[in-house]
Parts: sequence; C-alpha cells; structure tokens
Amino acid sequence: MSAEDTPALSGGPLRKVARVILLDPSDRVLLLHGHEPGDPKDDWWFTPGGGVEGDETREQTALRELREETGITEVDLGPVLWRRVCSFPFDGRRWDQDEWYYLARTTQTATVTEGFTELERRSVAGARWWTCRELTEAHETVYPTRLAGLFRRLLDEGPPERPENLDTEIV
Repeated sequence: MSAEDTPALSGGPLRKVARVILLDPSDRVLLLHGHEPGDPKDDWWFTPGGGVEGDETREQTALRELREETGITEVDLGPVLWRRVCSFPFDGRRWDQDEWYYLARTTQTATVTEGFTELERRSVAGARWWTCRELTEAHETVYPTRLAGLFRRLLDEGPPERPENLDTEIV
C-alpha cells in the first residue's frame, strides 16, 4: 500500500509534506530546533519542510519552505530520498502526514527566520548544522527517528536509486 492509499489515523486525508535534507559543502545537515508551543522543554530536532499549498508540486513546496524557514534560496534540489507516513500530536491536534524527503545542497549556511508563520515563531527555537558524527552521538530527539543512520548511509552510498519507504512513525 502506498502512502497515498494510507488513511490518516484521524480519519481525514494525509497532509502532503515536502521535507529537505539540506547539506552544506562540508556535508553537514541542517536541522531546526522545535518545541511544543508553550513548553520549550518538550523539544526535538527536525528537517526543514512543510505542507503543500494549493496546486504546488512537492518540489516547489520544498524550495518555498526552505526559503520561509531558513532564508536559504541558493539551493540545488536533488531527488526524493525517502518517504514516510507519520502521525504526531502538536499544538493541541494530531498531524497525519505523508512526507517526502528531498536531498538538496547549498553553499549558503547563514539562516534567518523572517518567513516564519505565527505557529513557527511560537515553536521553533533555532537552526543548527550537524555533522554525521554529531547526529549519531546526539542524545536529543530527532525526526525522523532513524535520521542518523539514514544520513550515514547517504554519505557512504549516495542517494538511493528510487525513494526508500521508511517505517510509519506514530508518536
């Protein structure tokens, strides 16, 4: 069964999402530091990205979200690496998502948050470039949960020939 055929846990449609594995020239990955609005102690790290709007393609969504969440516009967008369905509570509701993870590269490493939505202003505490080693040794929560191993394999083997379907994650 494909992600498109999978019903959302809440009974509604899955939210279509584009996420980005953004690498800099040193092969560091950019992650955002998020938290539950109103509770900065309930925190995690995650990849930039968000929901498809209107008739956007997922590629257009990936580039728009990068621009809005990081200010980074000089991007070489590559292939879809991974797909996953996930479900998680956030800001008082359950989010059921069909996420596609795109590989991208940039030489632009400074980030700005001028394009944040109101919800992002209340729930994103910053951004950080991570080496593979730092990510592997991290004790923080990172989504997707297998990102350290996936990142290591990406650096060692390059992108997969076709997108890999990751296990469904329900938090």
